Amino acid sequence: MKFVPTAVSGAFVVEVEARSDDRGMFARTFDAQTFAAQGLVPVYPQCNVSQNHKRGTLRGIHYQAEPRPEIKLVRATRGRVFDVAVDLRPDSPSYLKWASVELDAISHNAFYIPAGCAHGFLTLEDDCELFYQMSETYVPELARGVRWDDPAFSIAWPFTPSIINERDAALESYSQETNL
Repeated sequence: MKFVPTAVSGAFVVEVEARSDDRGMFARTFDAQTFAAQGLVPVYPQCNVSQNHKRGTLRGIHYQAEPRPEIKLVRATRGRVFDVAVDLRPDSPSYLKWASVELDAISHNAFYIPAGCAHGFLTLEDDCELFYQMSETYVPELARGVRWDDPAFSIAWPFTPSIINERDAALESYSQETNL
């Protein structure tokens, strides 16, 4: 595996090193010792799947607040998405910056998103599925979110989403005081 730094401090694109032959392909997508050696969290007590039927579906931008912020390792198991992490850590050198990666089922890459960062994605084609490994279990009262089009971040989405659920569409703009 190769860990490629992004514009968000502590966020990495995780690229697999595939080996192919006449049978097909094999690649290691996760190894706890390799992640620990990189200084990344090697244990994920919760895993989630997000299935999305239509191109243009936006989910996010979500995070879990203190005292149980989540680290996420996200990968596309079907389809292709524009995946985004936004740094909401006031003491971070990349505070309010964002990083994106195109995740797809063919390259088997993943996005490691550190605690204190919010996450969202936009589907680039129909029939997408994402698999999340989470460092914390979900705590509903700590769930938070910010607007996908918040001018505080100025995320360069590839196109305007066509499907956003009511909850995500109603999220407010970021404010350090109200989003902790």
